[in-house]
Amino acid sequence: MTTAERPRPARPHEPLPCPRPVPAGTRVVLGHRGAPSLAPENTLASIRRAARAGASWVEIDVDVIGDGTPIVIHDSALDRTTDRTGPYYALSRKDLEGIDAGSWFIAEDGSRPYTGEPLPTLGQALGAIAAEGLSVNVEMKPCEAGARACADLVDAVAERLDQLASCAPSSQVVVSSFKPLLLERMAWRRPATRLALLMEAGMPAGDWRSRAEMLGVEAVNPADEGLERALVEEIRALGYGVNVWTVNSPERAEELFSWGASGIFTDRVHELGRLVMEM
Repeated sequence: MTTAERPRPARPHEPLPCPRPVPAGTRVVLGHRGAPSLAPENTLASIRRAARAGASWVEIDVDVIGDGTPIVIHDSALDRTTDRTGPYYALSRKDLEGIDAGSWFIAEDGSRPYTGEPLPTLGQALGAIAAEGLSVNVEMKPCEAGARACADLVDAVAERLDQLASCAPSSQVVVSSFKPLLLERMAWRRPATRLALLMEAGMPAGDWRSRAEMLGVEAVNPADEGLERALVEEIRALGYGVNVWTVNSPERAEELFSWGASGIFTDRVHELGRLVMEM
């Protein structure tokens, strides 16, 4: 249902209802980029380590390369998390072969146990997620290659999610982004998709409601930095989920849950995952 089709409130400018209210008391701990304190972020190894650590949800970042293949990576360039340099928007699927996305990761004992770990496509990552019985938050990155690339990104994600729904119907999926245009296209391309709006640290608190209502999201996911209880309570009062990124302190996580937050993204899912079981 589009915004225009939703019932008009009895009084002008009353909040529109959240399309899929998140129940009070919900507590979800999502492995941020898998389990990045145990394995290189956004890799198949990181997804599997998160599952082994007891995670039920993981978050992965997705962008698109030149031939329309969606890949799992956070940055807009290869430099930080692979053995290659530069942007990837002109690459093809074949160019991904041989990219090492694991040798940069140094374990606590000083070893590099993930040397040779591949840079995964979204299809490969969702295959691992399905095999591990996980649910997933797919974050569509802002995509710096222009309008056509943005459209390709959304369409490719939608196609892969259809495939996941066919092979692993029990896996829950939420798609998030900082970029409203990407969420808007996803709502058009795949109307049943559950959506979440990401908020940058320092984003004016009053900006969230109009964006959330226009996009029909079910959750608003703010940065932990500078987050105050009043905003969490305001968002939750209208039925939206609040999933906070990125939280690595058990004490802070408990505080956020006490405010009504419905979830947290963490780099330390092996430590904070227990908070779900301690409800």
